[in-house]
Amino acid sequence: MDLEAALGEFLSYLAVERGASANTVEAYGRDLRRYVAYLAGRGVTAPGEVSRADVEDYLAELSSLGLAPASLERALSSAKSFHRFMVAEQIAPSQPTADVPLPKKPRRLPDVLTIDQAARLLDQPFPPTPAGARDRAILEVLYGCGLRASELCALDVSSLLPEEGLVRVWGKGGKERVVPLLGTAAGAVSSYLASGRPSLDRSGACAALFLNVRGTRISRQSVHAICERYGRLAGIEGLHPHTLRHSFATHLVEGGADLRVVQELLGHSSIQTTQIYSHVDRTHVRWDYLTAHPRARG
Repeated sequence: MDLEAALGEFLSYLAVERGASANTVEAYGRDLRRYVAYLAGRGVTAPGEVSRADVEDYLAELSSLGLAPASLERALSSAKSFHRFMVAEQIAPSQPTADVPLPKKPRRLPDVLTIDQAARLLDQPFPPTPAGARDRAILEVLYGCGLRASELCALDVSSLLPEEGLVRVWGKGGKERVVPLLGTAAGAVSSYLASGRPSLDRSGACAALFLNVRGTRISRQSVHAICERYGRLAGIEGLHPHTLRHSFATHLVEGGADLRVVQELLGHSSIQTTQIYSHVDRTHVRWDYLTAHPRARG
């Protein structure tokens, strides 16, 4: 079996046995097709012929093309997964990427809104139309529940548990979690269901919670555009749905929420992923100290 055939087997394994999403399989395929094409250009087509030098040269070439550290890390991570699969399936005898270190990427704190900015965004006047009611509900849910754009788009009306004040969310890898839907977010969704969604649901048969003007499930691209448009109206340029997710987590931590609770609400499989918000919180505490303590600037 050559590398091309092995790649096909690996992508099928991800989709069927691992239950990876179509987006995940597509991303792996994109990275690994480039990797396999590079190896073929060096005359390496058999799984057992790949050496550590081949892998290191591949990363060096990607780096010379100007790929960011995060993209290099993803490329190597994809190659490592591919080679682990080939060894496990006895397609290749060894793992040439086993001790190749991941390139270090600079740790960057996520962009977050201040509480005042979040209030300006959500308290601004929305158009008195079905789409306006929908847009307000979308922004309230992104900030009030900390959802990814893809998770929000995947919500159905049946995902809502209004009596319990909860919403059922399907995250990465098909993992289900339940998140509180309370306060102004719950109010915005209730108003949208009463006065917005019935007008958008032309067929009366769409299960999706958030609909576009054609009466079908809203797309991630539309959610991004909604965030940018209302962010600009509130004086916040380049607002992204993930900024609202980061703001949700940061404001919870700043308000005293336990990091394990925030981890569960965000759907992170590892607490290490959530640790970034403890760093954000320490930055907030330091700023409060500097501005409030009479001798802090000594």
